[in-house]
Amino acid sequence: MSGVLVGFSIIGFVILVGYLIERAGFAGPTAGFVLNRVAFFVAMPALMFTVLSHTDVRVLFSWFLLTTLCTVLVIVVVYLAASRFLVRRRAIGGSRRRDRVAETALGVAGAGYVNANNIGLPVAIYVLGSAHYVAPVLLLQLLVFAPILLGILDVATSGRVSVRSILTQPFRNPLILASLSGLIVAVFRIPIPDAVFAPLDILGGAGVPMVLLSFGMSLRGDRILRPGSGRKQVALAATLKVAVMPVVAWAFGRFVFGLGPAELFAVVTVAALPTAQNVFNYAARYDRGMVVARDTVLVSADRRHPGVARDRGPARAGRLGLRVV
Repeated sequence: MSGVLVGFSIIGFVILVGYLIERAGFAGPTAGFVLNRVAFFVAMPALMFTVLSHTDVRVLFSWFLLTTLCTVLVIVVVYLAASRFLVRRRAIGGSRRRDRVAETALGVAGAGYVNANNIGLPVAIYVLGSAHYVAPVLLLQLLVFAPILLGILDVATSGRVSVRSILTQPFRNPLILASLSGLIVAVFRIPIPDAVFAPLDILGGAGVPMVLLSFGMSLRGDRILRPGSGRKQVALAATLKVAVMPVVAWAFGRFVFGLGPAELFAVVTVAALPTAQNVFNYAARYDRGMVVARDTVLVSADRRHPGVARDRGPARAGRLGLRVV
């Protein structure tokens, strides 16, 4: 237990430093954005490759992954059922129905899409002891959940869907490419020369500090549950994400799949991770202002720098005029 507390203390301290840097303003207005981009395109892919290339593949694809999948499916069903009673019905034509579909899709993502990258990897390394606990969740979300979500948003916002764009989107993601490369090395036991592995190891070591600093910077100026922010939907997503999802994960892991103590603790910890940054980026991509539960912090997508979630006041979508959970 002391090791867990120390791990969370380390993470919390670095996030606090990032917040203080942003509050002081000496790093410039785009510092968080730059850190986020460098981490996403360089450092975190290097970390995923170095970790997965030395991981036992049987550990990645085990009951742990199936527990996570079942947990997410339950949260999706619960959100869909509960949201019908929270959103005021409007007897309007097909355009409004498509808008509601997009709102619901982003709400589901806010409730069940865990931040396996920016927060999950630091938690896995410093609290759980290994990044391989979040690697299968990250792959599941980006290879399965993200294409489904993007397809729904495409249909809801434009009435059509680009199958090619959606199917190829995960493979334009550097984290996916690095993770798959690491898996190939692990499966076929391909030897990596030290001259190649050592620089990647150094770059990967910079990833966790950068994402924690940028996360701390993104917390500057957030206001919780402002009027007109879709508070009912936000409260529902936040409650499911931080309270219900860990309990469901524990129930599946304990009574259905019989996970051991270490794996059970890991699956509950991963389920309790805040909403993924990807959800904010998806909202920005589809020209929708957005307020989403990130843990208990509510943020709106920054349309100028969609890679960084920032509070810009009640966001309005230019084309559709929606506030989206």
